[in-house]
Amino acid sequence: MSSSTNEAHAWLLLCPGLGRGMDGGAGGKPGPVTSSLMACFAAELGHRAVVVHSRRLVLGVDGGRLTLADTSGRVLPAPAVAYARLSTPRLSPDREVTLLRHLAAMGTQLINPAEAVLASVNKFWHLQQLAAAGIPVPDTRTHTDAPLEDMLDAGVPQPCVVKAVRGHRGRRVFLAADDKALRGVAGSLDDRHPYLLQRYVAHSHGRDLRVVVVDGRAVAAAVRTAGDDRLVSNLAQGGTHAVCTGRYPDAEALAVEAADAIGLGVAGVDLLFEEDGSFVVCEVNCNPTWRPDMPGVAEAIAIACRSRLEACG
Repeated sequence: MSSSTNEAHAWLLLCPGLGRGMDGGAGGKPGPVTSSLMACFAAELGHRAVVVHSRRLVLGVDGGRLTLADTSGRVLPAPAVAYARLSTPRLSPDREVTLLRHLAAMGTQLINPAEAVLASVNKFWHLQQLAAAGIPVPDTRTHTDAPLEDMLDAGVPQPCVVKAVRGHRGRRVFLAADDKALRGVAGSLDDRHPYLLQRYVAHSHGRDLRVVVVDGRAVAAAVRTAGDDRLVSNLAQGGTHAVCTGRYPDAEALAVEAADAIGLGVAGVDLLFEEDGSFVVCEVNCNPTWRPDMPGVAEAIAIACRSRLEACG
């Protein structure tokens, strides 16, 4: 892959905080996900693609025009297309989202636009958009300025799953048997962010279906299962997964609808199993990871960038 951003038409944009795991390895080395993306971008786009680290970019306004440069002061043209790998835990409107907005304003086609990224990292924002699009989601309550205890007085699902609106990787999620149990811990919860109180889908306890969607197509799917009797099945919390692409076509079609409703070109959609065999959408993620036994995802993302370049002429 080319190392010159002046020659590049497509960027694989890497933002700080990817850390260890599938995206980033020890010592700053790329993890399996990033490595597979780099290889597929090189195969599909050759010299037209480049890996760019956001920490090396400087945004500006000069003479009333938006500018882009690297930290050495070299002026850079905005890419025609960009796919950004973002760290969900540290994602900030003042940093990563500002960069995405800047690129879009300079004419870059973003595989995942800034507005869609913002909607996906706030768990209630994307429920709002999914429900408005007629996509089934669990009954959910949340609050703004009202204390959590006051929200309980208004009535909540019982039992209910409690989630921080900006949680990630299955953290800050637990099951409350009833409002009495929730009142007992409410004062101990971090109140810097609102919480979601969501209907408990008992039939899906400890398991969900993750579908990776790229440009309106379900390219991979896996059932994730908790390693014990835990509620969450995230791999970061010790869960396991079994690839099942094509086994649940209705769920995959629903995942495609969900990604489209949020506006994401690349999404990881988590669905819960209902007792009657149907599914509800639990979450839509803008920065999905995938395992080596889920081939085709990185290639599909690179092809999505190539198709956009070809459309640009």
